[in-house]
Amino acid sequence: MLLFVGLVVLGNYLTQWFIEQLNTEINPSNEATVHRIILVSMFTYAILMSIPFVPGAEIGVAALMILGPEIALFVYLATLTALSLSFFVGRFIPEKILINFLKDLHLRRASQLLNDFEDLDSQQRLNLLVSRSPKRFLPFLLKYRYIALMMAINMPGNIVIGGGGGIALMAGFSRLFTPSMYLLTVAIAVSPIPVVMMIYGNIFS
Repeated sequence: MLLFVGLVVLGNYLTQWFIEQLNTEINPSNEATVHRIILVSMFTYAILMSIPFVPGAEIGVAALMILGPEIALFVYLATLTALSLSFFVGRFIPEKILINFLKDLHLRRASQLLNDFEDLDSQQRLNLLVSRSPKRFLPFLLKYRYIALMMAINMPGNIVIGGGGGIALMAGFSRLFTPSMYLLTVAIAVSPIPVVMMIYGNIFS
């Protein structure tokens, strides 16, 4: 648990640090340095955004605001890479690790639910969730879970539910999303701003 908290704190610190680096002015004397900063920032952005509760998306937004449409494709690909990485980590992480982590956080109901998930296939997990859900909203969200995922990724303030990295991690862990459909959903979900910038230029100016 302490390792995870330390990772989140470090991730938040690095996010702010890299945003400050992006504010470096470009001139003939430092152009090569700025290009290196951009490359390192995109790599770091992908890593940070994959970590739950780290607002790594701020690096992407800052890069788009400061550097404009020229960087839009790189931001898009880095975002897609980050959310794919989190998803596959969640998909292959041993269930006992996450169950014990939730127990350490005293989230007993969540840990018990994941414990009940063990040895169930995707359809059985879906049926279990529906059977235990309030009858009004959650079954609807589970049925249209790919649309719900798309909305969650783009929801302002989603950092409180884990941010993009946390959402992707739990999507993978749940086994309720097939890899191909997940990747397609995320590719669409994170595309609007980069695509608009590539077509129409800097929308932040």
